Amino acid sequence: MKILFQIQPRWARTVVLAVSLAALSAAHASDVGADEDGGDAKSSWSDRNWFVVPVPISDPTIGSGLVLGGAYFYPQTTEQKASQPASVTGAGGFYTDSDSKAFAVGHQAYFKDDIWRLSVVAGAVDLNMKLRSLGAIRERDINWGVKGGGFYIEASRAIFGKWRLGAFARYLDFDEDFSVAPQADDFVLENSTVGAGIGVEAEFDSRDTPYNPRHGSRLKVSVLASNESFGGDDNYESYSLNYTSYHDVHPSVVVAWQLRGCHRSDDTPLWDACVINLRGFPVIDYLGKTSVLGQAEARWQFYKRWGAVAFAGAGAYENSFNEFRENEVIQSYGVGLRFMVMPSQRINVRLDYGRSKDDDAIYLGVMESF
Repeated sequence: MKILFQIQPRWARTVVLAVSLAALSAAHASDVGADEDGGDAKSSWSDRNWFVVPVPISDPTIGSGLVLGGAYFYPQTTEQKASQPASVTGAGGFYTDSDSKAFAVGHQAYFKDDIWRLSVVAGAVDLNMKLRSLGAIRERDINWGVKGGGFYIEASRAIFGKWRLGAFARYLDFDEDFSVAPQADDFVLENSTVGAGIGVEAEFDSRDTPYNPRHGSRLKVSVLASNESFGGDDNYESYSLNYTSYHDVHPSVVVAWQLRGCHRSDDTPLWDACVINLRGFPVIDYLGKTSVLGQAEARWQFYKRWGAVAFAGAGAYENSFNEFRENEVIQSYGVGLRFMVMPSQRINVRLDYGRSKDDDAIYLGVMESF
């Protein structure tokens, strides 16, 4: 579960940064029962199996408002802790002054010593956003409304060693509204669309935990076929690759890096476009049929539950919606602060500041970006 916000106005950035730091400080102050090594005393709120995080947001795309998110990690026996991660149920929602709102609930389950995994997510959105127009002139941005909901379900099984095979399905029903009829030869633009598809995936996962790994790696390759025969409106294919690697180079320092690739075939709806998911700019600025990215991050736990990070990345995309910086290398970099709200699962609240050539952004969220 990720919660993020991006700020443009300088005054808004300052206010939200102050609120975010105050929230982190309050969490630290309430942790008076923590042990010196970062463990929990019985009086600490963070030895519970749940957390709830309210976050003020100000976003140039959806406006200013509030996010509320939380999760519950199911208790485990000693044998279960040694063989599989804890199952978790989470929920979150937000509302902003642009009248954008969303809510989602999800569950991740682990069975039979991690032989089986099951993920289920359902939610609804009503978003009022702005797309970069052709030529990327901000004054000509297009109002883009997306309203609807759907669900996603995924199941996988261990086959040998750290390798897994799985299948997944999704059903999404959206209404879209554009203030100006956009021109986009590479995408399907419809006022109402249903996306229904079934996919397969292969995965290698040697991470020590799925939430904040210190060592190990994960490779996931997936193919999704969206088709009218499944109840959808469009026929197209989606291909994705995601590789992450984690290295504990020092007891207090972890170096992590990621490679991602995405491709969509013809007749893909705009809402399912490939993106460049880096920090430092609104993600919908770069919508294309193909994208690649790489990023690296150094994570330093410098005092008890407090940590700091530095990150940098680059990406590119083509067959874009708006031709903005198409086929260029798009770079981003930044720094961040961490506070561990749940040591038993190594769950962090993160505050990041990212910059790119054309923008900058502040992010406050739960768990790491990758």
